[in-house]
Amino acid sequence: MPLPDHRLQALAASALERVLRFDQAAESVLSDVLRAPHIKPALGQRERQALGDTVFAVLRRLPILKTLAASGPSSMGSVHHRLALLAWPGRIPADSQGLPDPVCTWLEKADQSLSDPASWAPALRHHLPAWLAQRLQAQLQDDFDVLAETLLQPAPLDLRVNVARAKRAHVQSRLEADGYRCEATPWSPLGLRMGGKPSLKNHPLFLDGSIEVQDEGSQLLAWLLDAHRGDMVCDFCAGSGGKTLALAAAMRDQGRLYAMDTSAHRLQSLAPRLQRAGVSCVYPMALAHEQDERLERLIGKMDRVLVDAPCSGMGTLRRSPDLKWRHGPDDIQAFQSVQHRILVSAARLVKPGGRLIYATCSLLKEENEDVVATFGAATAGFDHLPIVDLLKSLGAADSAGLCCENGQFLRLWPHRHATDGFFAAAWTRR
Repeated sequence: MPLPDHRLQALAASALERVLRFDQAAESVLSDVLRAPHIKPALGQRERQALGDTVFAVLRRLPILKTLAASGPSSMGSVHHRLALLAWPGRIPADSQGLPDPVCTWLEKADQSLSDPASWAPALRHHLPAWLAQRLQAQLQDDFDVLAETLLQPAPLDLRVNVARAKRAHVQSRLEADGYRCEATPWSPLGLRMGGKPSLKNHPLFLDGSIEVQDEGSQLLAWLLDAHRGDMVCDFCAGSGGKTLALAAAMRDQGRLYAMDTSAHRLQSLAPRLQRAGVSCVYPMALAHEQDERLERLIGKMDRVLVDAPCSGMGTLRRSPDLKWRHGPDDIQAFQSVQHRILVSAARLVKPGGRLIYATCSLLKEENEDVVATFGAATAGFDHLPIVDLLKSLGAADSAGLCCENGQFLRLWPHRHATDGFFAAAWTRR
């Protein structure tokens, strides 16, 4: 692909300037940029895709690209212009585009450097902030380099089949007949992994609620809860409701499922998804905070409670690489405190014999095992359930391979399981 014209260069540089402030999610910034009245009608789909790919390529390899951009000629404009040029997808060699000699020379040297990571300073090779690299190295030891490389790759597109509407084999056959490549996910019995990143929002299977986009790891969290018809269930941190929908399908829309979150805006986005899936058993509840007084009437009544707690999101860096630059060590400590408070509050809702699941999409021990240990030490009346036993009872393949700490916890890693990074722990109430 040729280098972008001056209009696209300026737009990419403007988007990067805003994204690299790290005060908003990159997806939100890109959405704002591309929806601008003077931009939306002027760009084709290919140009929009190239802009998005450029921004995310910069976020994935920011340290080395910033280093190379700093050496670029001033005639190339701001550092954001240079970053955009370095990361432009499929860029063909500079010497074939009639560029001025200084620009051509700079791009050629940059390309040579990008193709030779061994020449970089060690701190540039893993493309992570130093504090995060240090913690992940301590956790993974020899596996760290493989993880770091995997986090630079885009995540696959996974679908969850709505078992209330269709069977996985039927959906797979239908998609393949329509020209899509897909295969069954190895662990989730409801998942399909697509070849590439096709848009399915107008496909009949999506429109009739037979499929939803959901990472396989996220599907496993809902599966672990093992909700049944007629249960009282709470998705305590429901967000926009991906796991809520999975739970409703498992319950065959029979029972009562509370979708709770402190973001009323995110819960509002659940309504059309419920309608599309044909779900009526879900009761959204916007909470003021984790101790909202409306929870009092539900204490001790839930068969199942899922706490997919707010976290740093470090397990989703393939999708949201800006998170590694937007969060720091102080944020991790703040998340820990919130996670513990939420878990303690949600645990009150579990009835005797009921199940509690705590989960995050973080890779970090501080947000996972450490929170579980604090909860166990401070909270009476709950017995820990080894995740490996739950997975075996559900018929999961390679249950031990999905777990850590001798089967005590679920631990999904992008480089080992090709899912987002997830953690889960389980308890039953005495």
